[in-house]
Amino acid sequence: MTDTHAHLDFLEEAELEDAKAHFPELRAILTLGVDPTRWERTLALAQENVYAAVGLHPTSAHLLSPEVEEALRYYACHPRVRAVGESGLDYYWTPETKPAQLKALEFQATLAEELGLPLVLHVRSKDGQAEEDLAAWLLAHRPKRVVLHAFGGHPALEAAGLEVGAYFSFAGPLTYKKNQALREAAQRLPLHKLLVETDTPFLPPEPHRGKRNLPHHVRHTLNRLAEVRGVALEEMESITDQNAETCFRWT
Repeated sequence: MTDTHAHLDFLEEAELEDAKAHFPELRAILTLGVDPTRWERTLALAQENVYAAVGLHPTSAHLLSPEVEEALRYYACHPRVRAVGESGLDYYWTPETKPAQLKALEFQATLAEELGLPLVLHVRSKDGQAEEDLAAWLLAHRPKRVVLHAFGGHPALEAAGLEVGAYFSFAGPLTYKKNQALREAAQRLPLHKLLVETDTPFLPPEPHRGKRNLPHHVRHTLNRLAEVRGVALEEMESITDQNAETCFRWT
């Protein structure tokens, strides 16, 4: 199994020890540091089968400055870093910073391109506008390797993602009873573009809803994805592991 999106630095010490006990069950884990205060800790956690991504989350986009750009470039060159992000657009929490979010997204997309790394994208809004805007951005900029983190099934973002060859990463919501439309999206997307993640400690899958998420809980999302696609769990595990390897190039 591969957890392509976690935030290990958000875990309490006891939670982290619990998570570490299960690390051998996973092929790889990508832990993402989402603002300058978290990059050092994220890289310190990137050992053995844990790899790192560094970026500026859209809710922290207002922090972008020449100094932060220089620091992000420095950390992104670390040998354990396998992606830039998560970047993107968030109009749910910080709609008022849209210009700053777009500026931070542009910088991180350029940095990912320069370093030959995938760009991990977050998107969230109450009315779908951020998804529409990110879809338009994708079609205008066409990044070479991009991951739609915690894909929510928005039609415009699905179409744009397919057009640019994006990876679609599914998290715990794929398992939620009311998310049939999301499962239908997972059913029609190309197998070679599917990933699974936890977003640890957020977005726990069934049967862990209401609790803090951990990387090994990715098995529940993986199992649901296998059911949706009508393939054996072992086959879906092999497919998503290989997709993650192709995208993030662990070795």
